[in-house]
Amino acid sequence: MWAGCVLHAALFWAPRGSRAQSALAQLRGILEEELESIRGAGTWKSERVITSRQGPHIHVDGAPGGIINFCANNYLGLSSHPEVIQAGLQTLKEFGAGLSSVRFICGTQSIHKDLEAKIARFHQREDAILYPSCFDANTGFFEALLTSEDAVLSDELNHASIIDGIRLCKAHKYRYRHLDMADLEAKLQEAQKHRLRLVATDGAFSMDGDIAPLPEICRLASQYGALVFVDESHATGFLGATGRGTDELLGVMDQVTIINSTLGKALGGASGGYTTGPGALVSLLRQRARPYLFSNSLPPAAVGCASKALDLLMESNAIVQSMAAKTLRFRSQMEAAGFTISGANHPICPVMLGDARLALHIADDMLKRGIFVIGFSYPVVPKGKARIRVQISAVHSEEDIDRCVEAFVEVGRLHGALP
Repeated sequence: MWAGCVLHAALFWAPRGSRAQSALAQLRGILEEELESIRGAGTWKSERVITSRQGPHIHVDGAPGGIINFCANNYLGLSSHPEVIQAGLQTLKEFGAGLSSVRFICGTQSIHKDLEAKIARFHQREDAILYPSCFDANTGFFEALLTSEDAVLSDELNHASIIDGIRLCKAHKYRYRHLDMADLEAKLQEAQKHRLRLVATDGAFSMDGDIAPLPEICRLASQYGALVFVDESHATGFLGATGRGTDELLGVMDQVTIINSTLGKALGGASGGYTTGPGALVSLLRQRARPYLFSNSLPPAAVGCASKALDLLMESNAIVQSMAAKTLRFRSQMEAAGFTISGANHPICPVMLGDARLALHIADDMLKRGIFVIGFSYPVVPKGKARIRVQISAVHSEEDIDRCVEAFVEVGRLHGALP
């Protein structure tokens, strides 16, 4: 006991610097152990460095020659569209690099209000509010609207930002099985005791490429007096006859209450997210949504790019139609070759492989053959459901798609993923 007291005293009276070094050494040990466990599980995520602008054909550090990119969210090919770039440059010159402020202090320019109005018109809603990202839109929305008197019902495979946003709010939380309408109905019946009931779902699920059954969700919501919230990040700009999203695709634009989406995918690919819906709701978010109140305004160049992307989309739906045909071409050829492709009729085409290491090795060998794809494994997707998520863009050529399929077949046979 005496020895223990002496040791404790020695540690307590040790120089402050040595105690800090001891804590740092302990931290390093914990971090290295965690990192090694990730490497050992085969789920380590490396970052490839692109040395060119985004597009269907890119240059990658360490990879010789041109590379065909099949893993960007650049669905409409607008990330490097000359008119989008020019709009960004012009807005940068006219409105500056940034606002150095949040919106309610001195961070609102005319271009921010114009873009919000354009987004609301595009989605046929009353108003819209911009955020630095759709992740911010999702983490700000639920906490600002829902209280302990309310309930939120969420699809179990909703995007991480929806899950995090729901965690932040005080509402009662119900999780229903993926796309299972019988389970949703049971949860709605259970949630009848609460003031507001909000059903939250992705419109298109980013890891699986499947689409929420919005007509049935809206029918159940109406039956049980619930509101419907849809995240359209992987639908805005290219699903539906005019690219409005899954609510247009499935004919329920007038039944979905709130839409959250992104400017960082099909709509120019830069940055930014938004909520659009009832005017009173948007006004409440401007007063309470913490990511809106405490994050700097969206940079002017990003606003200018997104605004031009919306203009191009509303002028013509030709880009949307061409992407649908290319998606069908890839899916049909891959399935004919023997691969399992998750989802249906969506440019997200997950090539299901199961094993994390297999997905990693196939993605590496695809790059050697000039195809940029990435393996996805736990914790991004469930254990045992590793995959390579291929994403088709309107600016891929048919030759690009055929070359990608040929490379998959070659590498798949090499690694035993195909007979």
